[in-house]
Amino acid sequence: MVVFGPVPSRRLGRSLGINNIPAKSCSYSCVYCQLGPTHTLTAERTSFYSPEDIFHAAKRQLESLAVEDPLVDYLTFVPDGEPTLDVNLKREISLLRELGIRIAVISNASLIWDNEVRDALLDADLVSLKVDAVSERVWKRLNRPHRSLNSKRILEGIRRFAEEFSGDIITETMLIGDIDYEGELEPLAEYLSEVSPTRAYISVPTRPPCEDWVRPASEHLLNRAFQTVAAGLGHDRVEYLIGYEGDAFASTGDTVHDLLSITSVHPMRRDAVSRLLTRNKADWSTVAGLLDEGKMVELEYGGHTFYARKLGDFR
Repeated sequence: MVVFGPVPSRRLGRSLGINNIPAKSCSYSCVYCQLGPTHTLTAERTSFYSPEDIFHAAKRQLESLAVEDPLVDYLTFVPDGEPTLDVNLKREISLLRELGIRIAVISNASLIWDNEVRDALLDADLVSLKVDAVSERVWKRLNRPHRSLNSKRILEGIRRFAEEFSGDIITETMLIGDIDYEGELEPLAEYLSEVSPTRAYISVPTRPPCEDWVRPASEHLLNRAFQTVAAGLGHDRVEYLIGYEGDAFASTGDTVHDLLSITSVHPMRRDAVSRLLTRNKADWSTVAGLLDEGKMVELEYGGHTFYARKLGDFR
């Protein structure tokens, strides 16, 4: 499924997701990724789907939304891998403009040193860039990048993009426990001040991570990171990204479709699933059936039960 939602986004309001990368082709294999290990670790851009197919899928999804729940704030490229691996990204953004909704791209920034990637991203309204670390040590520990990538080249690419882009840039920095951040936060804060994003988010894993050892950073580290970054950017431009998004998921009336499309890139908490079932006049037998068929999995994390689509089942 190349389109899902809309889903509530902590950064973008109500977002209709554009899934332009199949599971899971990525330039990183982040230890905290909610989608599990990267199956195809690559830094080579290629074509995955027809841009026209993506456009028509987004148009149909918008048309199928319930009349009482039509609001969409962004069409967001937030796929099962790194969206800038898609060589057709610029064309897809151009086609989606016809729908009259702002366009966002959620990127790990690993390919932003490439002129063609920056050129494609310039056509978006908002671009979110991952900046988990500025040191090679922490970058490799957290993001586990493709061997061809270079952190200094990426950081310089982000700087250049920030100088060229007229839209909103947001950055996201994931902090996890059991990582030595000594000597990391001050250079990170200095770098973010240079990039000067519209907003800098400091986040922790809130969904089941790729590696079992991954845990959220402590409140102490979060506060230290917030205060350090805010000293350069200002408190009004730094936010925690550590809360639950809510359960205002859109319903098309097709319960199986809704569950599988949303959970393919966005695990849902049990209470959110319950509300979606109620809106669709369905019951838990639907979820049980998807679990029995191996199309969804049940996960426990942070004291909550999540439901996610099983990777590899994207027919």
